[in-house]
Amino acid sequence: MKRLTLFFVLSLLHVLAYAALPTAVSDALKHAGIPQENVAVYVQAVDANMPVLSLNADKPMNPASVMKLVTTYAALEKLTPAYRWKTEVYRDGEVKQGVLYGDLVIKGYGDPDFQPHHFWQLLMQLQQLGIRKVTGDLVIDKTYFTPQANNIAFDDEIWRAYNAPPSAFLVNGRKTSLQFQVLDNQVYVHQEFPLPQVNVEQHLTLRAGECGDWRSNIDYKVVPEKSRVNVYITGSYAASCESRYLELSLFNDEEYALYTFKTLWKELGGTFGGKLNIRPTPERAVKMLEHWSAPLGEQVQDINKWSNNLMARQLLLTLAAVDDATLATEQHGAEVIKQQMVKLNMPMGALVVENGSGLSRLERVSAGQLGGMLVRAFHRPVMPELMASLPILGLDGTVKTRMQASDVQAKAHLKTGSINGVSAIAGYILGQDQRRYVMVMLVNDAKSAQARAAQDALITWVYQH
Repeated sequence: MKRLTLFFVLSLLHVLAYAALPTAVSDALKHAGIPQENVAVYVQAVDANMPVLSLNADKPMNPASVMKLVTTYAALEKLTPAYRWKTEVYRDGEVKQGVLYGDLVIKGYGDPDFQPHHFWQLLMQLQQLGIRKVTGDLVIDKTYFTPQANNIAFDDEIWRAYNAPPSAFLVNGRKTSLQFQVLDNQVYVHQEFPLPQVNVEQHLTLRAGECGDWRSNIDYKVVPEKSRVNVYITGSYAASCESRYLELSLFNDEEYALYTFKTLWKELGGTFGGKLNIRPTPERAVKMLEHWSAPLGEQVQDINKWSNNLMARQLLLTLAAVDDATLATEQHGAEVIKQQMVKLNMPMGALVVENGSGLSRLERVSAGQLGGMLVRAFHRPVMPELMASLPILGLDGTVKTRMQASDVQAKAHLKTGSINGVSAIAGYILGQDQRRYVMVMLVNDAKSAQARAAQDALITWVYQH
């Protein structure tokens, strides 16, 4: 009986020992006005069986963009890092003397990173095959993904690129990237990939001082017209800002694809007088070309390092489509992720996936589940691709400017996430003892934006542990 009591006491002391936050972390949370019951923390060495620090680790919480770790890891396991997306080009008609008498058909398979230069290469190859003029329509086949029932914008910023819904044929993330530059004491704003259907007018004043939160000094207004979209930009811009970008989604996926096609086809010397047509590829159509994307192992870097929401959503739908071509929905993609975790002996009962990007008020995961997944992932064949996709502290991605003067700079690979009321960070830290640690910190609180100091304190503690 005494042995059992002693064992219970020792076990309780062990739990209390790792449940208590380091002083620097708890002090930072207290200073920010964030109660510990709204914080979940999990820290474990990748070569250990138990965490060294755990607080509210079983509590389901909103992870914001840290959810992308779950989506990308599940995809790397199920699809393999070598997985590639294809885009096919067909002709529905005969070609005579450089003229396609019929429709040009493009079928997309969900490539998250189909860029204008990829489109240009396809169209150039098409002209090399002898087609210079298309008399029919541009047909886009988007049937690889099941139409989504809910594509409502996440917030009131309806024109921002992060609110764009996914598509089986997505060109350039359907975004208009406006670049801000200062030259000869003047502010210039131009489209990175210019479309004639976009008109940008700016009335910015140049100001002195630090760049700071440059977006708060700029206002924009989008005014759609019948044949184009006008963007009016006002406010001030600091010369110290150098180059910055504002990414807007001014057209739906079909319109953006059509306008890009027209621009590139004309530049290549081609002729097209048809219209846009959205329908499945006719059985009689003849396949002419196909484009293969960069492998998934490379694309996850854009998803995680730069927290690309639309690419993450494309990936979730791809998981669904590969598993069941008749059920390429976000709901099925969520089921595929859960099935994959069970297959890896990592069941996630608390996991809630809405779109896989973290741009959601519904998504949930516990710090313990996320930390356990990262520990497990470290010992899997896909570990190099997953870790390489995470931002390097103080060097690149979303943590480029964090802790640059600290000893832990360049020794941590960490994914961040933030939406109103949520601040999260998770990933790997190489401690000064040369052991690798998994760290997860999820904050769900109205003052979560003030949690950065506590996160940095935890990163430092893990490194010095």
